[in-house]
Amino acid sequence: MSFLIVLAALCFLMFVAYRGYSVILFAPVAALGAVLLTDPALVAPMFTGLFMDKMVGFLKLYFPVFLLGAVFGKLIEISGFSKSIVAATIKVVGAQRAMLSIVLVCALLTYGGVSLFVVVFAVYPFAAELFRQSDIPKRLVPGTIALGAFTFTMDALPGTPQIQNIIPASFFGTTGWAAPMLGTLGGVFILILGMSYLEWRRRAALRAGEGYGSELRNEPEAFRGDKLAHPLIAILPLVLVGVANFAFTKLIPGFYGQSQSFVPAVIGNPAPVVQEVAKVAAIWAVQGALLVGIAAVIAFAWKPVMASFAEGTKSAIGGALLASMNTASEYGFGAVIAALPGFLVVADTLKAIPNPLVNEAVSVTALAGITGSASGGMSIALAAMADSFIANANAAGIPMDVLHRVASMASGGMDTLPHNGAVITLLAVTGLTHRQSYKDIFAITLIKTMAVFFVIGLYYATGLV
Repeated sequence: MSFLIVLAALCFLMFVAYRGYSVILFAPVAALGAVLLTDPALVAPMFTGLFMDKMVGFLKLYFPVFLLGAVFGKLIEISGFSKSIVAATIKVVGAQRAMLSIVLVCALLTYGGVSLFVVVFAVYPFAAELFRQSDIPKRLVPGTIALGAFTFTMDALPGTPQIQNIIPASFFGTTGWAAPMLGTLGGVFILILGMSYLEWRRRAALRAGEGYGSELRNEPEAFRGDKLAHPLIAILPLVLVGVANFAFTKLIPGFYGQSQSFVPAVIGNPAPVVQEVAKVAAIWAVQGALLVGIAAVIAFAWKPVMASFAEGTKSAIGGALLASMNTASEYGFGAVIAALPGFLVVADTLKAIPNPLVNEAVSVTALAGITGSASGGMSIALAAMADSFIANANAAGIPMDVLHRVASMASGGMDTLPHNGAVITLLAVTGLTHRQSYKDIFAITLIKTMAVFFVIGLYYATGLV
């Protein structure tokens, strides 16, 4: 019965998200409904002590990233930089390769360490303009961005700095470069199948006479300046964000040390606030990098940016608030579900799968799907089952590097179900709905999940690591 309650809560939230209802409203309804059916006395304590605690904790850490990412993307838009880069891209690769261009831009940013959410805000103006000029349906934009940002550069390619590739290292004693051959081949598998699917969808729309579309929401603003910037200048802020993120990631721990403390008031004797730098260094690095990018856009396009700065940043802030609250609500939902007895039933059932790598892959991707979070689902799975995974792998002679890569790739498999925070953010930013665009995101999700089992089969067939 406890398992059915968890399943019902998950299905309900996916249903309302797909129907277009606000996750901010229905994530607590779904989570607390499950608590009500499990132990009514815990509804209020779970809401205040767990759901709100996790939701606010997420906002405390990540809202500045959402905000700065949204402002950066809006300035790229109103400065005309997106239009300049799109025009140059069409000249170089052709309008028929618009999707590949967007996938590669997303891949470069995410592999450079830029947050997935920031990539959505930053790339959307380029994607919308490029699709409009190439007359490709806008409804294919989310699937294209998802392929570039949420898949092979997130957790398959060795060395990616995304958190999904970092978490397994602490459990298996590995590094982010674990299983480089398997990760690279898995990444190529995802890219080829993903691009093949998207191109098939584009050609089908072309045959049907479907263009970019009309009466669409959240369309990029028209450029109001006299002359577009040179493409090299236009792309410089994006390059600076990647370079600054890398530099700050290296410099911040050395500058601040392991922790910093300060007294929060000059009246009375308050306890000092202690900040553990290791836990926030990556977030500080992204925030600093985005500030560098914003400053660069303003410096290189002062007049057009200032002409629309007030209204542009208002809409960007509204978008950041909506996107961050959506994701934070999902985070709270996942925390509550993970605390229910039905979740333990799921975890115990998954442990019964005999093959070590298949067991790990199914466990991680299933829990990521239930919680709606790749990093959250993987953290729960590895915290509960890493010792079992390691023991079974040692008995079968499987290197820890392979366990790392399988766990990392599996986390980004079924996590992108309709209630996933990144999916909801992507659709909100692009102004599209689940009905319009989720089919393509789900296709990419299936390809990504298939890639995990492709990598497992490849390891057993060849012994490659």
